Amino acid sequence: MSQSALSAKVFAVYLFIAGTLLATVPNLLLTLLHIPPTSEVWIRVVGLIAFMIGVYAWVAANHEFKPLMVASVYTRFTVFVAFAIFVLTGLARPMTMLFGVADLAGGIWTFFALRADATSSTHSRA
Repeated sequence: MSQSALSAKVFAVYLFIAGTLLATVPNLLLTLLHIPPTSEVWIRVVGLIAFMIGVYAWVAANHEFKPLMVASVYTRFTVFVAFAIFVLTGLARPMTMLFGVADLAGGIWTFFALRADATSSTHSRA
């Protein structure tokens, strides 16, 4: 398994866990993050979407599908920026940045893993 596939699988597992918690027991996770509990369905929808994105990441990793892994680098950086804007404008609580930081860290890991994979494949062909 390539380094980028490993990073994608770890990201997928993170999304499986966060998505499952948000879809099934959202207030458990919200309370841990000092975010007010909710009874609205939107948080469960977000959990389902997160879980489904995890499925895409897992499948991409299993098939070494680099284009999706590259796209995930950009989208995870975008999540970090968007969450920072939400917090800075008062739309979200600062604890929300934990998700943004997790996405950014994973995106950075995948970025460098993709570069390492490209370098190792170039050297193995030479």
